[in-house]
Amino acid sequence: MGQLGLGRQFGRLAPQLDGAFRADGVFAHDRLRFVDFVDDVEDLLEDVAWQEWGNKEAVDGFEEYMLQHYSG
Repeated sequence: MGQLGLGRQFGRLAPQLDGAFRADGVFAHDRLRFVDFVDDVEDLLEDVAWQEWGNKEAVDGFEEYMLQHYSG
């Protein structure tokens, strides 16, 4: 989010991501598939980008980037 210039919005989005990570900060694969999590986050980022810039395409590529770099 920081690289996109949306870092100040993290506090607003963080509660919507509740439950995706365990208390130790590890992703909760037993509760949610990573692919579904990334898709949900992209949707949230699109909403924020639309509110901030009027352009939700500004975050296109987030999902692809995340899946290429972190899904193994």
